Amino acid sequence: MISAAEATAIVLEHKINPEIVSCPIDQAIGRILAEDLVADRDFPPYNRVAMDGIAIHYSAFEAGQRDFPIEAVCAAGDPQKELKNTDNCVEIMTGAVLAAGADTVIRYEDVVIKDGKASIQVDNVTQGQNIHTKGLDRKAGSLVVPKGTKISAAEIGVAATVGKPILQVLALPKVIIVSSGDELVDVSEQPKAHQIRRSNVYRLQASLKQWGIAADTAHLIDDEDHMTQELGKMLDTYDVILISGGVSKGKFDFIPAALERLGVEKLFHKIKQRPGKPFWFGKSQNGVRIFALPGNPVSSFMCTQRYFKPWLRASLGISPFQEIKGQLAEDVHFKPDLTYFMQASGTFSESGQLQLHPVHGHGSGDLANLVDAGVFVELPAGRDVYPAGEVFRVIPFRDWL
Repeated sequence: MISAAEATAIVLEHKINPEIVSCPIDQAIGRILAEDLVADRDFPPYNRVAMDGIAIHYSAFEAGQRDFPIEAVCAAGDPQKELKNTDNCVEIMTGAVLAAGADTVIRYEDVVIKDGKASIQVDNVTQGQNIHTKGLDRKAGSLVVPKGTKISAAEIGVAATVGKPILQVLALPKVIIVSSGDELVDVSEQPKAHQIRRSNVYRLQASLKQWGIAADTAHLIDDEDHMTQELGKMLDTYDVILISGGVSKGKFDFIPAALERLGVEKLFHKIKQRPGKPFWFGKSQNGVRIFALPGNPVSSFMCTQRYFKPWLRASLGISPFQEIKGQLAEDVHFKPDLTYFMQASGTFSESGQLQLHPVHGHGSGDLANLVDAGVFVELPAGRDVYPAGEVFRVIPFRDWL
């Protein structure tokens, strides 16, 4: 067996280098940008009015003038208008191009308009106020979003602004999630007394969907020849195979043998951790990565969060881990010399510290216990007691963090 740290290093060492693909802007959220987004013109592209009100030439106000005849009205989207007489004003709306000849905007709340004249009611007017000047945010040709950025709503807005309906992004791997075991029936079936419904594939498929991957699913019966034949087909079709079950020491755990028959290189099998000890990881001759996870639901789910997700992030060129840490809210006792991925819920203290509350279940088969937790807490091997107040790495699997 190897340590969790050693397993992590091996998994990350075998990241992939994805291709660059085109993606419509409305489908690009969460993808990794593979091109720089450059300003195609100044941001903003003109002196933009930032408040509804009147535009004046400041010199008139500075000279003591407070009443300004309205010369014109300008809405957002109108071509630029001109203030022809500096003793007059232009009514102007938020987002409009500042009228030529004007240099200051006074908001409607600070004026009274009557009989075609605007009377300024305040004395604290500053030249240039309420104007978002041309090129203040970015100059034409400047880098706005560098490649390698994970695309959020903010980047979508920039892409639209610079006229990019199609974006170049890194391709996501083609993944299949495979369950194994004769005790499993489909979710739509009524299981017999000795059977259970397939849940791992749906749980893992949902996780991958959160990360942008639409994974296929399949099921293998407990027959080595059948497994070998079906896995062989998958090795020709997918970039990644995620397998749940069939990797332990049971008489019908045929996955390692089937993969060996197919010439898949075993990179490790078994990690000094709980849950997820029987985890198997390997690589085929044509470069397919195989994550063969234990069949227990908590084990397969934890390994997907702790190993597959960092592998995916590293393959896409971003930091493998979101370095989130929290503080134990109570003492934790764990005797085996293993890395312990403890389920926990979280609250925040008055000072903003994440407080981790252990959620005790009934082992790695207790899938219902995951409903009460929101994170795994990574407690390092070699200790028996983890005292309240100590800080450890957190692996979140809910959005609340």
